Amino acid sequence: MSKQRLLLATTNKGKAKEIKSYLRELPLEIFSLEEAGLKESFPERGKSFAENARGKSLFYSKSWEGLTLAEDSGLEIDYLKGAPGVLSARFSAPQATDDKNNQKVLELLRAVPIKQRTARFVSYLVLARAGEIIQEIEEYVEGLVAFEKRGSHGFGYDPLFFVPELDRTIAELDADEKNGVSHRGKAVRQFVSLLEQMLASKA
Repeated sequence: MSKQRLLLATTNKGKAKEIKSYLRELPLEIFSLEEAGLKESFPERGKSFAENARGKSLFYSKSWEGLTLAEDSGLEIDYLKGAPGVLSARFSAPQATDDKNNQKVLELLRAVPIKQRTARFVSYLVLARAGEIIQEIEEYVEGLVAFEKRGSHGFGYDPLFFVPELDRTIAELDADEKNGVSHRGKAVRQFVSLLEQMLASKA
């Protein structure tokens, strides 16, 4: 029997690599947008992670024969009233880099004491097929914004996101450690059991 095809509706290579690693044990053929040859981009204009994730999943699932998994995620900093939020990927500029985004956060929080640097990473995942939503899941991890970048793993704001219980930033964790505590890891693990059930029913 041929494997079911799953489209990861993201152009973020770091995110796609992470999600593929979570799903590697499942009997799925997994494609990124680039691998699937889908060049039309979805304009992320939503005011919430949920709105953006739903929009992406429905948009791409209409032109893809198989399952479509979309995610919107980012960093919410309490002192900045939830910013960068849905603008996390383009916080410093429309075509921002991770370094520039991290630098902007550090500048905005330059004189802010550690107790006021509370933040969370949020991940909102939506699974769809043929223009219909199958499942939605939201997960998060709480932490603090560090005073400087630490660690060389991961991507995005990982070098700034400090997890007190681990006494390390996300970027100081190896891949398996990150998968165990991250917002995305928590959300995708819930999808694994759902996908296992779906694939078993098709067997």
